[in-house]
Amino acid sequence: MPLEFLRDLFASEAPRRHGAHELHVAAGALLVEAALLDGHFDARERDAIRKVLRERFSLAENEVAELLEAAEARVGESTQLFEFTRVVARHFEEAERIELIEMLCEVMYADGTLHDFEAGMLRHLGQLLYVTDRDRGEARKRVLARLSSSVPPPLAGGG
Repeated sequence: MPLEFLRDLFASEAPRRHGAHELHVAAGALLVEAALLDGHFDARERDAIRKVLRERFSLAENEVAELLEAAEARVGESTQLFEFTRVVARHFEEAERIELIEMLCEVMYADGTLHDFEAGMLRHLGQLLYVTDRDRGEARKRVLARLSSSVPPPLAGGG
């Protein structure tokens, strides 16, 4: 009897296959959670999410809009990050999980500042996604380098 109980317990937690859309929604939900963390989900953060989803998953603008809507709905229904990170951790390769950390950094830096809560979430998500501190730090540095190179230089003469 005890062996049957254990078998049934683990069978109910067996990984199931997720479709591409479900994986995209899980990643999108983590991005939305990241944007909401500082209490402001503004147009810059929404645009950053759209951009990284479009580029990472090669989606058309209407697909990005549908994905973002689905992700926001899932975040509204959820009470914890674990359901999203579990899907990503099980089905994304290591390089894809690191890329997701970069996507999260882009969203978190969309307002120009990494807040303490966001930094804490980034550390926590790195752990849940099995991304090392070193890889997470390198991902953050790559994002900061991209963001600083996209800022136009100041005008000469202060003018």
